[in-house]
Amino acid sequence: MANYKEIVTKAVVGKAKKTSIDSFTVETNEIPNTVLGCWIINNTFNGVNNNGEVYINGGYDINVWYSYDNDTKTGVSTKTYNYSDKINVNLKEKSQNNEIIVRSLKQPTVNDVKIENNIVKVTVEKELAVEVVGDTKIRVSIEDMEDDYDIVDDNDLTDEVIEQIDEEYLK
Repeated sequence: MANYKEIVTKAVVGKAKKTSIDSFTVETNEIPNTVLGCWIINNTFNGVNNNGEVYINGGYDINVWYSYDNDTKTGVSTKTYNYSDKINVNLKEKSQNNEIIVRSLKQPTVNDVKIENNIVKVTVEKELAVEVVGDTKIRVSIEDMEDDYDIVDDNDLTDEVIEQIDEEYLK
């Protein structure tokens, strides 16, 4: 018959990832002719546990470099976009005490940028992963208590040490 002990520890109790594709419009000060470049910077995010539901709140800046005035001048337009994504994580027990760890598996990337009706339209793809860390129990089998130690008589050691003392050492 095996004996068991339960150990309470912190562990990953839920994992999920989500890919999202979003479309945005970026307004420019001038009427654009050609998009010369588009990039995303300042991506920030954090995870929030809201009654057992995981939300990722974040934002990033989209920069669009474009030409105007019959491709004779250029300009850059920047716009900040904020997002809040709900991610379904299967948890056995929903708790407010869980720690949320968010990782970006794929940084926000521009998939498509085009000019339609003098407005720049941008399509962005990102992939985020969530790990929920919480308290959990593990059950481990323990061995029967056997005494593996040798019995040592301190008197035997003392006699042995006394015999090895060189009384002439300090003379």
